Amino acid sequence: MDGDRTSRKKLDPAEIGAIAHLYRGEVYRSTVWRTLLDTSTNWSVVTLGVALSITYSSPQASPLPLVLVGILIIFFLMLEARRYRYFNVWRARCRWMELHFFAPMLKEGDLHLEDHWQDRLADDYLHPRYHVSMWTAIGRRIRRNYFWILLIQTAAYLGKLIVHPTPLESRAQLLERAAIGPVPGWIVLALGGLYCLSWGVIAIISERENKRRAQRRRDPLGMG
Repeated sequence: MDGDRTSRKKLDPAEIGAIAHLYRGEVYRSTVWRTLLDTSTNWSVVTLGVALSITYSSPQASPLPLVLVGILIIFFLMLEARRYRYFNVWRARCRWMELHFFAPMLKEGDLHLEDHWQDRLADDYLHPRYHVSMWTAIGRRIRRNYFWILLIQTAAYLGKLIVHPTPLESRAQLLERAAIGPVPGWIVLALGGLYCLSWGVIAIISERENKRRAQRRRDPLGMG
């Protein structure tokens, strides 16, 4: 054991300095992409707010803007999921260096290069790839942000049908208010239910996949 410890490769000050600068660069890239995530979420909130303002501007106003804004929310969700996959690359690299480089150095004064964590990090630089699937990225963004946006959209749409222009009196009246042009109200409501159910299923299934991936990982905070 002592022989292995004395023969272990040591990093010289120049190499340690290079890794420190590399870490700073990855933190910067992670911060930039994290800001982009906030931007796309803000766009979703703003467009939903505009749709709410239009729909509730008067009792006679149509609930259609709340339906159409769902298309924009889907677009922003897809954009944010794509950005999250990029963000996750930089975040994972930073976490990898913190876990295997900085933490052991600060706690024990020992970099544990024999664990070959540096090889895995080097391979990620040589062969860059996403650390999470698009499916996983969408599920994570729904659970973190878009669940509440979709919940507000759904509640506002149903509230509009129930209270405007007068309080709802029958099921037939609900279907009549939900109708969009030649499209019957029951089809519109069914599509809306499918819309909400789909995102919920994606969020639940991706969460289960996350747990299975975490159980299979050899390290507690692996990349991705």
